[in-house]
Amino acid sequence: MKQVLRSMLAATAFAAALSMSLTAAAPAHAATPKDMLVMATMLDEFSTLDPGEVYELVPEEYVANTYDRLVRVDLKDPSKFNGDVAQSWSVSPDGLTFTFKIKSGLKFHSGNPLTADDVAWSIQRTVLLDKGAAAVLQGIGLTKDNALQRVKKIDDTTVSVTTDQKYAPTFVLNVLGAWPASVVDRQLLLTHQQNNDHGNAWLRTNEAGSGAYKLVRWTANDSMILQRFDGYRVPLAMKRIVLRHVPEAASQRLLLENGDADIARNLSPDDLAALEKSGNAHMMAVPQATLLYLGLNVKNPNLAKPDVQEAMKWLIDYTGIQTNIAKSTYKVHQTFLPEGFLGALNDNPYHQDVAKAKALLAKAGLPNGFNVTMDVRSSYPYSEIAQAVQANLAQGGIKVEIIPGDNKQTLAKYRARAHDIYIGEWSADYIDPHSNAQGFAWNPDNSDKSSYKMLAWRNSWNIPDLTKETNEALAESSTAKRAQLYQTMQKQMLAHSPFVIMFQQVSQVAMRPGVSGLEVGPINDLVSYRHLQKQ
Repeated sequence: MKQVLRSMLAATAFAAALSMSLTAAAPAHAATPKDMLVMATMLDEFSTLDPGEVYELVPEEYVANTYDRLVRVDLKDPSKFNGDVAQSWSVSPDGLTFTFKIKSGLKFHSGNPLTADDVAWSIQRTVLLDKGAAAVLQGIGLTKDNALQRVKKIDDTTVSVTTDQKYAPTFVLNVLGAWPASVVDRQLLLTHQQNNDHGNAWLRTNEAGSGAYKLVRWTANDSMILQRFDGYRVPLAMKRIVLRHVPEAASQRLLLENGDADIARNLSPDDLAALEKSGNAHMMAVPQATLLYLGLNVKNPNLAKPDVQEAMKWLIDYTGIQTNIAKSTYKVHQTFLPEGFLGALNDNPYHQDVAKAKALLAKAGLPNGFNVTMDVRSSYPYSEIAQAVQANLAQGGIKVEIIPGDNKQTLAKYRARAHDIYIGEWSADYIDPHSNAQGFAWNPDNSDKSSYKMLAWRNSWNIPDLTKETNEALAESSTAKRAQLYQTMQKQMLAHSPFVIMFQQVSQVAMRPGVSGLEVGPINDLVSYRHLQKQ
């Protein structure tokens, strides 16, 4: 309660200061000027601003609005792409080389021209830096050893990227349309290079993009101020966007109700309901590419039994948990591809059926159930959902001991395959089905020394057949057939897998009356401020 009060007082103080300095031209319904937008959000994930190093959710959103990349996925149809700095592109007959024509007349925020040199160097740079973001580009075979050969400037307006094997074109475009392929100002960064770091030390606290907005100031765990780039290729209504770190939902709601924030991004279900009832805000709900699931480690002989895995799926009261705990921030979803992805199968066949679950446990030779542990992050909603799952499983005789911990502790144990049951989330890196198929349905090496420690590996699930199917879907060039392959895999895993996928996260955005134009995709990398406006 004291922490909430401190946060509310801090938020109120900020609101007062903002009102005193900026309300001269403010409309009657809000304390912020018409061409300035204040967003209450959470900025505590930021440790760097370099798109070649960023690997967290909200920082990806920052990069998406300050940098351009070759293409961007079409949110209305994720099988299609729109050119960003690329005017057009083509694929070689063997499916390995993607060639992009760069638009003319583009400029960085510095005023430097954006050319094919910048595009090629930017992709090479991320790979050569070899930080978290490089993992995305490694997905198409780009490594420190081959990046300079496989990413080439053909001429001043042409760039080619050659992959290590044939992939589905939509997969390659999704990778090259993600934040690690953001185009950075080569000329500017080379002037700030230290010890051959490609400008990384400088870019960790500065910006070198060509996107819709440019960075004015970043204050860690406090605020970020973005300014409209008047040289951008489309008009922008908002002159300035202020992102304010407000960790408490109650404080975000207070700022919104008082008109001192125009948008709130992290409200609780109760706050959302109260705001909607009062008419002080309108809501936008967007399903996210984040799944909440149980991972069952099949090193545990009881959890390895398919009948036990299925019994647990019939013991969970999905609707009850969603209604009473998750409410508007999660929806029931039981397959490994989130809604909004190519090939997503939105079937939810499981509901609580204790009799069916008990019959399956008896068939598995465990009519009286068994004892098991469950590791859970000790914060909302994980703890509350874990307690509900514990009560659900107890109805079948499965006695769960909950082991709480912070996110680092539970993840470390999970990644070491030292858990029984893990309750957590999986978020896609890019809006392509392979991002999730690779996580849940791919395990080329189940040994402890494996280099591929995705979710199936973490749960010790050895799946050569599904791994083969995942590889085949990744290489399929027909979008329609690729979607069918993923649907088949999802049906197989609904019936037999050590994953109890329960919910898909729903992003709830609250906006003041008259605020519109925020585009929110299923991942933070697809959030756009370009069309924001206030009436």
